[in-house]
Amino acid sequence: MEIIGVTGENIEKEHICCAIANNKDCQVQSKKAWLTQRFADGLVFKKCDVRGKCFIEYVPAENAWAPIDAPGYMYIDCLWVSGQHKGHGYSNLLLNECIRDAKEKRKKGLVILSAKKKMAFLSDPKYLRYKGFQVADSAAPYYELYYLPFTETTDIPHFKECVKKPLIDTSGYILYYTNQCPFTAKYAPLLKETAEKMGVSLQMMHIETTEQAQSAPAPFTTFSLFYNGSFVTNEILSPAKFEKMILANG
Repeated sequence: MEIIGVTGENIEKEHICCAIANNKDCQVQSKKAWLTQRFADGLVFKKCDVRGKCFIEYVPAENAWAPIDAPGYMYIDCLWVSGQHKGHGYSNLLLNECIRDAKEKRKKGLVILSAKKKMAFLSDPKYLRYKGFQVADSAAPYYELYYLPFTETTDIPHFKECVKKPLIDTSGYILYYTNQCPFTAKYAPLLKETAEKMGVSLQMMHIETTEQAQSAPAPFTTFSLFYNGSFVTNEILSPAKFEKMILANG
């Protein structure tokens, strides 16, 4: 299986492996624009030569859009193989390519965000443990930071203090999100429309810089929803799910 590296030179013609193939779709445009801006930070996007979700995205941890401290490590934004491509060893292939590249760049190891159990939009902890990753740190309510050191080291990555307790001083709903995932370009505006229809407050905190992401109040900066100051979910909600949540909260 050939692995293709997506770069600023070929991004317009390459399928970026998420759920949408049409380059004119706002989700594809959003994701490709985000990637293009991040390439200068050392971000790498590699995919198997197939149509579908079969890719890995990683960046030097100093430039990660995540509130972590992991100097010298490589941070994996996303490793996603799904649908018909599962069960063929493609996850191992992509992870091994990331390891090879990170070692070539003299990184200390890899870091990736997960949880105590498998959850939507987070890496599978069972798979990570199988591949030799260890838990480096944890953050409420369920986040775990995994790392794979390349050599014996005392430099263990950790979450920043701003995410240790996922509480903010804001009433109503507030959504922190980025364009790292293409789905937010579609669903964030839809959730805003849903909130207005339901007559509730929803503040939209669109994270647009590395500095903002690294000081965010939750580890998963792609999508983190709070209600009355407390963290609710990292799952990118559909309008129907959000409406159900609003009704449940009264």
